[in-house]
Amino acid sequence: MTTFVDRVELHVAAGNGGHGCASVHREKFKPLGGPDGGNGGRGGDVILVVDQAITTLLDYHHSPHRKATNGQPGAGDNRSGKDGQDLVLNVPDGTVVLDKEGNVLADLVGQGTTFVAGQGGRGGLGNAALSSARRKAPGFALLGEPGEARDIVLELKTVADVALVGYPSAGKSSLISVLSAAKPKIADYPFTTLVPNLGVVTAGSTVYTIADVPGLIPGASQGRGLGLEFLRHVERCSVLVHVLDTATLESDRDPVTDLDIIEEELRQYGGLEDRPRIVVLNKVDIPDGQDLADMIRPDLEARGYQVFEVSAVARLGLKELSFALAGIVGEARASKPQEKATRIVIRPKAVDDAGFTVTYDEAEDVYRVRGEKPERWVRQTDFNNDEAVGYLADRLNRLGVEDQLMKAGARAGDGVAIGSLENAVVFDWEPTMMAGAEMLGRRGEDHRLEAPRPAAQRRRDREAERDDAQRAFDEFDPF
Repeated sequence: MTTFVDRVELHVAAGNGGHGCASVHREKFKPLGGPDGGNGGRGGDVILVVDQAITTLLDYHHSPHRKATNGQPGAGDNRSGKDGQDLVLNVPDGTVVLDKEGNVLADLVGQGTTFVAGQGGRGGLGNAALSSARRKAPGFALLGEPGEARDIVLELKTVADVALVGYPSAGKSSLISVLSAAKPKIADYPFTTLVPNLGVVTAGSTVYTIADVPGLIPGASQGRGLGLEFLRHVERCSVLVHVLDTATLESDRDPVTDLDIIEEELRQYGGLEDRPRIVVLNKVDIPDGQDLADMIRPDLEARGYQVFEVSAVARLGLKELSFALAGIVGEARASKPQEKATRIVIRPKAVDDAGFTVTYDEAEDVYRVRGEKPERWVRQTDFNNDEAVGYLADRLNRLGVEDQLMKAGARAGDGVAIGSLENAVVFDWEPTMMAGAEMLGRRGEDHRLEAPRPAAQRRRDREAERDDAQRAFDEFDPF
């Protein structure tokens, strides 16, 4: 059974905002009670929070779909809907959040670090909030926005000061078990360790963490063995420790060649060239192992490596090794720049910043409007209510969309699309749509929308021509 998972694909969906309520106060002897529809509640967010008590992404491997709760709709008598509850997902320290294309969204290091993976939708305004001196009794309310839904990838990169690398069965698990309180699985066959092991070592006044990387063999950086899956766990370490087996039973291997092969795999993986290296000659309690260590130690020291002879079984040389590692870790920590308090920088938008763009889409024969406010207003509009559509037109006009359409060359009856190509709302533009309450008819109606739609007819004719051409092409048989 899988007990360790360090990479998962997570499908998160924030909660939808609740719809606003369109209601009129009704009470005896109060014929003009006025609108009293409440606002909808906000949808819940999906939030990732670092919890150092968690060491694996196993829970999300079994349950990859996570959704926050929706906001409740508003009600009459000015009652606002309840906000949706945020969904908090605890992740291990060192989790990297990526999108589907592999772009890093967040690097979560440190207890309590948070990242909002999905933003909850805004609640819609009720007609009480939409009333004004010009529109005293709106017969509509705004819809709640849908919550953000997306697919993200979580990758765990172990936060350790020291990383043990080496061939399978070189004694990495045995070494970490005697240096710390970790209890990894130990056996006399290759690939005993299938997951990274993490331990805490105390050397004098220095406390540091040590981890081993399983499954490094020739070709690991290209996917052979288990190395490619776990090489990411050495990226955050301060020092690399090569554990070399001086008592290997394989006749075609020797410690120096093993070191060269592992170094080549680390070089191909990349990003670890600046890390200091230490060489540990393990299993010197065996007579042949001690003899081999005496032979190769001068060569390794000539290369510039600091060499330690140890035996995890006999517990030889462990104290010297642990204090040497503590010194290197201490130097690495001292060389890191001190973290400064985050400065809050406020960058207000320019006064003349419209916040939207108007471009002509020649392929679709429409003028496309893109911007946060116009697209949000479209999502919150109930297109089954004419008065709500008229209110949308008034808002767009006040924002300056009509002026920009004129500058772009749009004429009456041209098609205008608001939003992306997949989710755009298309309508025929009529200039000078700005109007007050006197332009409205009965509640929920707007006679400005009864005009003919020539642009829509042109689009239907163009689509019909395309269908006829495709049908003629499919029916054409040269033989």
